[in-house]
Amino acid sequence: QVQLVESGGGLVQAGGSLRLSCAASGRTFSMYTMGWFRQAPGKEREFVARINRSGGVTYYAVKGRFTISRDNAKNTVYLQMNSLKPEDTAVYYCAAAPSTDSYEYWGQGTQVTVSS
Repeated sequence: QVQLVESGGGLVQAGGSLRLSCAASGRTFSMYTMGWFRQAPGKEREFVARINRSGGVTYYAVKGRFTISRDNAKNTVYLQMNSLKPEDTAVYYCAAAPSTDSYEYWGQGTQVTVSS
């Protein structure tokens, strides 16, 4: 059983930076693909970034501004967000996929608000 806890969200001005953290329980963290998703009010949840068990990364629409990384020794995945834009405002969720592209575990989300 995996439990995920996000932290690091907050209110920032456009152009600013935030680093989100997702702490995972369990001893098999290194075996999971970890992903970040976000959901803005009135919109569907969308994929942001993914890092697999081998460290390979995938980004969607935020490449060049966001960086995903993981520290298996700390059971933690990070999302470094730079050059934030108002359209980045959303609740950001961490998710873990023990199986092939199936995000079975989700965190509670952390609010990111970017002001103009």
